[in-house]
Amino acid sequence: MARSYPYLQHVRPVVLRYGLAVVSVAMALLVALLVQHYKFHEVGLPLFLFAVAVTSWYAGVGPAALAIVFSALCFDYFFAPPLYSLNFTLNDLPSVLILLTFAALITRFSAVRRSFEDKLRQARDDLQTEVIERTQQASLLNLTHDTIFVRDMSEVITYWNRGAQELYGWPPEQAIGKSSHDLLRTVFPLPLDDIRAKFLQTGRWEGELKHTKADGTQVVVASRWALRFDEEERPVAILETNNDITERKRREEEIRGLNLELARRSTELEAANKELEAFAYSVSHDLRAPLRHMFGYAELLQKRASSLLDEKSHQYLMMILESAKRMGNLIDDLLSFSRIGRAETQKTLVNLDQLVQEALSELRQETSGRDIAWKIDTLPVCHGDRSMLRLVLVNLLSNAVKFTRKQPQAKIEIGCGDADKDEIVVFVRDNGAGFDMKYVKKLFGVFQRLHQTDAFEGTGIGLATVQRIIHRHGGKVRAEGVVDQGATFYFSVPNFRNPGRQP
Repeated sequence: MARSYPYLQHVRPVVLRYGLAVVSVAMALLVALLVQHYKFHEVGLPLFLFAVAVTSWYAGVGPAALAIVFSALCFDYFFAPPLYSLNFTLNDLPSVLILLTFAALITRFSAVRRSFEDKLRQARDDLQTEVIERTQQASLLNLTHDTIFVRDMSEVITYWNRGAQELYGWPPEQAIGKSSHDLLRTVFPLPLDDIRAKFLQTGRWEGELKHTKADGTQVVVASRWALRFDEEERPVAILETNNDITERKRREEEIRGLNLELARRSTELEAANKELEAFAYSVSHDLRAPLRHMFGYAELLQKRASSLLDEKSHQYLMMILESAKRMGNLIDDLLSFSRIGRAETQKTLVNLDQLVQEALSELRQETSGRDIAWKIDTLPVCHGDRSMLRLVLVNLLSNAVKFTRKQPQAKIEIGCGDADKDEIVVFVRDNGAGFDMKYVKKLFGVFQRLHQTDAFEGTGIGLATVQRIIHRHGGKVRAEGVVDQGATFYFSVPNFRNPGRQP
């Protein structure tokens, strides 16, 4: 098996180069001797210079120096008198100096030429490599659907990818060489000089531009510019990428218009609600005086003319008094309901356990003599207006007491659902008359009742008051019920650990 000697790969080119020096000088010597044989003199020096030039041109400086030495020796031995000796005399000096000078010049010229050739070859290789890389990059950029193009510092387009063609409609051959701002009829958000000054300072710019496509339609793009520098840190090109956001801007404009319309309607609705509350309060307040007169004079009539009235007339008078009393209660509830809308909430930490006990104390007269099984769970601390939340519990517990009146064994439960970090859910459950779930939406309306007045008294404002208070706390109210099997009312309030959630 043949062995390979790596060092030979380095030695062989050196041997060939210096061998060329020896061969070139030898050939020049043979030709000069042959020509001299035929009586042609003074040809040795040019031939030796030619040998040095060939060696320098193809083998480099080192072999050229060897060729100069060999040429000088051969010239002195074969052509400078005395012939066939290496005796150097002053008569030989001009010829030798001419040989050495011209040989040095030729060698220098060859060295410079070779240096230029090497640089040109390297530049050509670098250019070829860069062309390959740029071609690969251009191919990759053409694979994306993003709009990408390159322009020089005079705004002239030098590269135009397929994404740019898809968005704007111009093929590369129609776009390249054109001014980008003229071609696209760019509309800038700021003066172009200001944008350009900032761009040249930072090397980057982002903003929204309006462009006109080949078919004349306008598009809005999110544009990004990046500045490219050469090796001497001079700006040479601008890479621009654009994403079409026309549809997004249209939706934003629609949303902005809808928000303005919603704000206008909300303002109008708030004003209408305030007017309605003021009207309800005024009417309710103004109804109090004539109602008091009606009730007072009916009582006086009952006392002074009771002996003159028959049983039927007594019944009529009692109906007038009961109706006046009910209307008084209705006006009081309406006034309370309207005050809630106008009152400012004073939110603090509220102990719901303590609030339940206070509500039960207020209902003591209604629960007196009743057989009620109470189940009261431990309730957490919440964040809200204490007086308003107390009214919520009073209304819900009063309803539970009222609608379990016909049960031989009333059961009322107060508890807390699974609380999360944002809110607390409290429920009041009873086994009373219940309700049909298909009417659940009517429960929290003003003056809405699902039972007859003669069966269960009330004005129909209590649950509407509960809903208004809970909504002002940023919570929700809901109810579940089955006819003759009871009802459960839920309301949520902010957890004291996260009071900033609600408005």
